[in-house]
Amino acid sequence: MSIFQDAILRFGRTIMSYAGDAVFLEASVSAAANVILADGEVDEEEIEAAIAGMRANPILQKSYDTLRIEQELYEGIARAKTRAGRVENLRFCEGVADRSLSQRQDIFLIAADVADFGGISEVEHKALDEIAAALKVDKGALLR
Repeated sequence: MSIFQDAILRFGRTIMSYAGDAVFLEASVSAAANVILADGEVDEEEIEAAIAGMRANPILQKSYDTLRIEQELYEGIARAKTRAGRVENLRFCEGVADRSLSQRQDIFLIAADVADFGGISEVEHKALDEIAAALKVDKGALLR
């Protein structure tokens, strides 16, 4: 990537961080929510891991406060309680499939950190497979 392209990319990220990237936020909370509910129960530690992961992301950190992230996450969790809601969450993930690889990987890694709390179970692996497919990222490479 040329220096000029890199500068334009950074400028775009800065603008998005100040303007608020609702699509990125929605994809992040949707991926995390599907993993949180993969085993059928809501674990408070997984919620905290999701919020911490989103707060660590520069795009979300500059754009949204913790309260807004929590609100969006709980909406994603409410959707994930049904099959149709989990599919809708995956569609939110697919909504960023045309974004840069690094942004898609960031979203996947937030979900992976949630799943990894206490070890990744088989149902969480299945949820991560679906999320990786929606985001068009390599799950195996990212979990290494």
